[in-house]
Amino acid sequence: MEPGFWDSPDKARAVIGETNRYRAVLKPFEAVSTALEDAELLIELSEQEEDEAQRNQAVKDAATSLDGAEAGFERLEMQSLLSGELDGSNAYLTLHAGAGGTESCDWAEMLLRMYRHYCESNGFDVEILELSPGDEAGIKSATIQVSADFAYGYLKAERGVHRLVRISPFDSNKRRHTSFAAMDVVAEVADDIEVDITDEDLRVDTYRSSGAGGQHVNTTDSAVRITHLPTGIVVACQAERSQHKNRAKAMKILRARVYEWMLDQTRKDMEKFYGEKGEIAWGSQIRSYVLQPYTMVKDHRTGEETSNVSAVLDGAIQPFIEAYLKKQAAG
Repeated sequence: MEPGFWDSPDKARAVIGETNRYRAVLKPFEAVSTALEDAELLIELSEQEEDEAQRNQAVKDAATSLDGAEAGFERLEMQSLLSGELDGSNAYLTLHAGAGGTESCDWAEMLLRMYRHYCESNGFDVEILELSPGDEAGIKSATIQVSADFAYGYLKAERGVHRLVRISPFDSNKRRHTSFAAMDVVAEVADDIEVDITDEDLRVDTYRSSGAGGQHVNTTDSAVRITHLPTGIVVACQAERSQHKNRAKAMKILRARVYEWMLDQTRKDMEKFYGEKGEIAWGSQIRSYVLQPYTMVKDHRTGEETSNVSAVLDGAIQPFIEAYLKKQAAG
């Protein structure tokens, strides 16, 4: 309500964003407190109730309130682990197919579907910014923007190489194949954070968008690829019909990637940071998804595992994320 608050829209949006991050903690906390108070009141009513049916119903309602409070508390407990400088930010998620040819391209597309389902089931907004289809099936790479409070805080746990073992649908002899794909994620950088990027440091290439559907696909050079020459970082965007809009979105991704690079003091630190992901091949995976000869998903960093592979591939990855965050918090 302060006069002049909206005179600077950028600053106003920054304040609103900070307010929303506080609200994301306070509202669930208040909901847990209310549920506990309701349960206590219902228990008191049940003790005073003479009618057995009414008494049992009050006890049942109290148990329901307690279940809701416990679930809310668990979410708050997880949120408390997201204390990093950028954990509350939106995220840019990038997938790359690795060793394995068509198999890995198909695997990269399966991972893209998994992450989209995870994000959508948690109410995160998802937008595909760039997608390069494979030669025969799947995708070579894709970049999506995930918009939600703490999107980066959760998805940073998924950074690394993911390994799939299955009977190949592309092999007429039905042999077992191993495929790899890498997932990388960076936090969206706020407009008020200064990132030193000059025009001289950039090489901008335009090309025709690829993919199925859309009148603008393969008709105009609307897609944009930007290379940051000092660091070698490359980003691309083809989500919009307008080359200008694609360039603006690509620059936002580039700012995020360059800022993360800047957070490391030296190039050696940067290589060590990305060394957790390493080469997209055997021996560097953070998680294995095995469909044959048995079914198992196992995270090699935490030991978290499940035999319900289909649920995981449908987006049920929260237990793996929670296990990683708890391990990080424990040092």
